[in-house]
Amino acid sequence: MRDPREGRPVRVTISDVGAAAGVSASTVSRVLNGTAKVDPSLAARVHDAVRQLGYRPNAAAQGLARGEWGTIGVLVPDLANPYFPEVLKAVSGVARSHGRRVMVMESDEDPSIEHDLVEDLMRSCDGVLLCSPRMDRSALAALTARDHPLVLLDRIVPGIAAPAVSADFFGGMMLICGHLAQLGHRRVAYLGGPEVSWANSERIRALEAAKAFGLSVTILPCGSTSRCGYEAAAKVADTGATALTTYNDLVALGALTRMRELGVRVPEELSVVGFDDIELDHVAHTSLTTVSVPRGRLGKQAAEMLEALMTEGHDGEPVYLPMELHVRDSTAPPRALTSEGGGGNPAL
Repeated sequence: MRDPREGRPVRVTISDVGAAAGVSASTVSRVLNGTAKVDPSLAARVHDAVRQLGYRPNAAAQGLARGEWGTIGVLVPDLANPYFPEVLKAVSGVARSHGRRVMVMESDEDPSIEHDLVEDLMRSCDGVLLCSPRMDRSALAALTARDHPLVLLDRIVPGIAAPAVSADFFGGMMLICGHLAQLGHRRVAYLGGPEVSWANSERIRALEAAKAFGLSVTILPCGSTSRCGYEAAAKVADTGATALTTYNDLVALGALTRMRELGVRVPEELSVVGFDDIELDHVAHTSLTTVSVPRGRLGKQAAEMLEALMTEGHDGEPVYLPMELHVRDSTAPPRALTSEGGGGNPAL
């Protein structure tokens, strides 16, 4: 419908549909929301009027009539981290296919505010997806006890009643350790991520298990940004490490920048390995060895879990998605082995 005086579209209201169908606005509402049985002949007239007038129901209003918001909430620790956009894009695609919108909040890596942010999302969303939550186990348990659909992404907590899907961070770091050991490295430094990060603890758990590869690992506090990697890189020299692995690719790229400034050649003097494969290698002018998980698949599976939980109450066992090692130009045998003509450890 258009305003004949100005040629602009005129919003068709539920009252217009009722008038055209010869029924009340409340009857139209009941037909469209499916909240009560309506005589089939009346329902047919309403649907005919809807098509003829081009009426578009207000999705939010319909949801509220059913006790729903038509929205899912997502909490991430850091929107500036390039790990999350692909995850969020996949979540949004699944939500859109089910007629839902997505509300995103960020905790800025502050676990003390996560609980309140999740409660805000629960008040205005049908379900909540927590991406890499930093809060402690007790706070997480309190939220999952709220009887509100909630799914965890990149955090597995035994005994917590919430569906969960995660990259296999332990397995990913074990791939890195095996690769470095095969090259002949024995002393490795790790620039760690946020102390409250479960993903970081999984990486460290793998590094501790890497003694089986003959590796001696020094763990250095760092963080999750390229600035953190840049500032912590100088400490690596004091460890005697011939290889450096990092919490993520951003940290690795920051460390690479600092290594160039210090005159350390990569990989001739120091092999460097990232984590996540965030496709920003060109920033450091090198091709970074790293591990990755399909983040789109991760987000899609988490969103589908949440949809199933909201609509069917379906739960299940935690899901781990395997990571893949990408060997590129930032790793090589240690210089001592190279000068001796070696190329790795023949025992492995």
